[in-house]
Amino acid sequence: MLFYFLALFTASVIVILNNRKGESNRWAAFFLCCASIGGLSDIFNDSKLPEAVELVQFLNYTLTPFGVLVFSIIYSRAIDSKRARSKAKWLLALPIVLMAGLEWLNVNKQWFFNFLLLWSAPYYLIACYLLVSSFWKERDARLKRSRFITVIIIVPTLLGVLFFIYVAKVISPDFEFFNYISVFMIYSLAVALLCTFMYGVLGVKLRFEHDPLEGTMRAVSTGAAMLNHTIKNEIGKIAISTENLRSIIPDSNEQTKLHMQIITNASAHMLEMMSRIHSQMKDITLVEEPVELDNLIEQCLMQNKGLMNKRGISVNENYEVCPKLLCDATHVSEALGNVLMNACEAMPSGGLITIRLAAHKSGIILSVQDSGVGISEDKLRQVFDPFYSSGKSGKNFGLGLSYVYNVMQKSGAKVELASQEGHGTRVAFIWPRRKLL
Repeated sequence: MLFYFLALFTASVIVILNNRKGESNRWAAFFLCCASIGGLSDIFNDSKLPEAVELVQFLNYTLTPFGVLVFSIIYSRAIDSKRARSKAKWLLALPIVLMAGLEWLNVNKQWFFNFLLLWSAPYYLIACYLLVSSFWKERDARLKRSRFITVIIIVPTLLGVLFFIYVAKVISPDFEFFNYISVFMIYSLAVALLCTFMYGVLGVKLRFEHDPLEGTMRAVSTGAAMLNHTIKNEIGKIAISTENLRSIIPDSNEQTKLHMQIITNASAHMLEMMSRIHSQMKDITLVEEPVELDNLIEQCLMQNKGLMNKRGISVNENYEVCPKLLCDATHVSEALGNVLMNACEAMPSGGLITIRLAAHKSGIILSVQDSGVGISEDKLRQVFDPFYSSGKSGKNFGLGLSYVYNVMQKSGAKVELASQEGHGTRVAFIWPRRKLL
């Protein structure tokens, strides 16, 4: 039982330390911690502290299903509104209050477990449904794999706990469940460790709320900032030395002056290149304000009109809704501009861009569909990776879609990309309802 406590409590600590600001991580740590304290009952029992045993068991039985369901609601994004989630938490906590009343009245143990099963069983089953549903509905390949791993780790163990603890306690209140539950716990730990080595998404790298690309973006952003700073310093030294050499080189030495100018030009080019990289990869600070999304789209199209006309690209606009959105107009406009530029590059001989603005089950969706060459399946999973470019022009650093991802992630929204070689590419921006005004 001590191992049971240590294993689950350690897992809860790892989860919360890995992302303390993530709401789903906090609730995952909460339910793991509540589940772990059941392992303390034997310790208190050996110490002859019956009151402590009863308190630990009560907290374990009641708080665990509550924590599991709240975590599943947040993780699956079943409720978008923060206010609605807050209300749901209070409502879901009501059975715990009633159970505390039964415990205080010292009701028969059989009645206690009957009532416990009455509400905890739906909590566990709904939680399992939400986790499986979030995996099934996910279209992003990165998130889908992460959600699949979460499902295979958590769902079997939740069902095992429901049957061998909550159902078994109704059948026999003195039922000893640990030997059965330990099998499920060992299974979950084994799968978690296996996935850690295979995918790097669990353990200390675990992400319940963000996909694995977030860590890559953070690392590249930090690296780009450090490199940018270093190059600026070194170019500064080169510039000073170049100016000093200019002052001591005779004016008649044209060949030397030519080489000095080459050094100056090369230094300026390096500085410009690093500034462009850093501007795309730096940590974004949003200044959100009400924005009419259809007007913002029109402004982006106007800015790219010259390139589209030159390449013979026509635009079909379909605004089913015209929402007012809380967002950073500058960054969203730049992100949309990157997508439009990619679409133009994919249609060097002309084509059609279809822009659609419509309601979505999560809130609002803005999609950009081109009729270009498309992206092959083997490249599709890499398009958001920093410095990766599916094109062959060599005119970009492969940062456009990484920047788009960064903007949308920081905005509390998401971007999805679907493409088929020879049939064009579709990029969708999806904002949750809480961003609508």
